Amino acid sequence: MLQPEKILYEAEVTASGGRDGKAASDDGLLSVSLSLPKPLGGPGGPGTNPEQLFAAGYAACFLGAVKLVARTRKITPSAEPTVTARVGMGPVAVGYALTVELKVQLPGVEKSAAEEVVAGAHERCPYSNATRGNIDVKLTVL
Repeated sequence: MLQPEKILYEAEVTASGGRDGKAASDDGLLSVSLSLPKPLGGPGGPGTNPEQLFAAGYAACFLGAVKLVARTRKITPSAEPTVTARVGMGPVAVGYALTVELKVQLPGVEKSAAEEVVAGAHERCPYSNATRGNIDVKLTVL
């Protein structure tokens, strides 16, 4: 198990009402309604869901790691890099599990160099460290 030497930042979010409820951060910067998607048996609705929130967090964090690794290797993309996270959820023997695909665009960077940057980012990203060995994370360089 990875354990940080010290905590640099903590986020705190409280969910209430379950998958059709709300989630809000203690600082008030995040406040979202939650809706259970139709494919999961819910009515759908205008709210987001835990899978989208996880995808947003992982994509944003992984993009930061991609930029860090590219910068340390003196690789400069020709345009802003992007990361798109696709999070799936399905049943396992007991409960449910997630899958993740991260699609990374590093414009103007040779594919082999981009793959090295993405592999380096996967070693550094806290979300990758949290999920490694627990769920399937597929990395795709576009």
